[in-house]
Amino acid sequence: MDSSLNKKYGLITAIAMVVGIVIGSGVFFKAEKVLTATGGNLPLGIMAWIIGGAIMVVCAYTFSIMATRYEYINGIVDYAEVSMGKRYGYYLGWFMSTTYYPTLTAALAWVSARYTCVLFGFSIVGSEALAITGFYLVLSYALNALSPVLAGKFQVTTAIIKLVPLFLMAVIGTIVGLASGMTVENFTSITKQVSTGNALFTAVVATAFAYEGWIIATSINAELKNSKVNLPKALVIGTFIVVITYILYYIGLSGAVSNKALMESGEKGAKLAFETVFSKVGGTALLVFVVISCLGTLNGLMLGCTRGIYSLSARDMGPAPNVFKQVDKATNMPTNSAILGLFFCGIWLLYFYGSQLTKSWFGFFNFDITELPIITIYAAYIPIFFILIKKEKDLGLFKRYIAPILAIMSCVFMIIAACFSHKVEVLWYLITFVVIMIIGKLFDKSRA
Repeated sequence: MDSSLNKKYGLITAIAMVVGIVIGSGVFFKAEKVLTATGGNLPLGIMAWIIGGAIMVVCAYTFSIMATRYEYINGIVDYAEVSMGKRYGYYLGWFMSTTYYPTLTAALAWVSARYTCVLFGFSIVGSEALAITGFYLVLSYALNALSPVLAGKFQVTTAIIKLVPLFLMAVIGTIVGLASGMTVENFTSITKQVSTGNALFTAVVATAFAYEGWIIATSINAELKNSKVNLPKALVIGTFIVVITYILYYIGLSGAVSNKALMESGEKGAKLAFETVFSKVGGTALLVFVVISCLGTLNGLMLGCTRGIYSLSARDMGPAPNVFKQVDKATNMPTNSAILGLFFCGIWLLYFYGSQLTKSWFGFFNFDITELPIITIYAAYIPIFFILIKKEKDLGLFKRYIAPILAIMSCVFMIIAACFSHKVEVLWYLITFVVIMIIGKLFDKSRA
């Protein structure tokens, strides 16, 4: 084994990774929550999707500026190191490896299993759902660990497949809704009166999960051909595709069923909408596409998860770096890092199930792993953006000042929104975060 990764991915794969990781689960999983949070106020819900999307695009563009300058092992850790020093880079990398990647990957495995259960009529909180979740986790791990090139091709394929149900619903749902009057009715009626400010905060935080994942595309920085050109293009093009797709899909849903029916349908909301527009057979067929799209998202997240500890070990940081920086010659994959990433996913899946999918195993110590780790990343971006303003003196006005300032404001907005939305859950999450960082300190070999 050695510790180098080959240049094997091109621009199309990178764009597909951005689109494929972000699109595919959150838009189905969180659409009902956004609508419920806003009390069925469709314009307010669309505003939440626009704000969440704008935050993603601004942050992605700001990182794309840095991507034109740095090319190492793992984009986000590289940017943290260059801006704030090795110690900051280490702790951010430790958080990404032990919490961010595994929580999102575990949640996505469950979301994939959830829609599989809806497809076959199983309970989404029963033993079948948990078994399917575990199977999907292992399957995505095996695909990435044993054949990364095949995983890349799967990412491109699913990125295309997952656009099918979204665009069909966006176009056909809107046409049907305008013809029947359902779209106008949903835009002009409100199911439940809610506080506009709190509703908007809750809805925007919910969209954070749907929009998250684009930063994981930077994890293939060292494996991307001409990455200083292709990575920035992928981040900007990919995030714009995502925002437009989500908003059109959300409008299309309003033409399929009433806001009240969608809010009450829970996990079956997507199936109900598809069956209403495309008949029961067509709706079931499109739900198969939804499951495939979720698996594509899971594949992209696992791609980042398997490289998490490797990104630290390649810098001789973290636990047993000589072990976890080894790259298998046959697969050109950091196999040991991949195994540890799968282990972390399993731990967080158990917490997710025990805290949110069944009668709580942890009493009051519960928090949402689909949203709060994402907000932590937004907080971690802030000092990086400040240093970009301070250090990159040869950049123009827009790239040096306007873009990073907008990105900082966006991150602060997300933090405030999360506090309003999750309230006391934020405290339990922060306690967990501190414990994880203390464990990380035990392996801290960095020099600030």
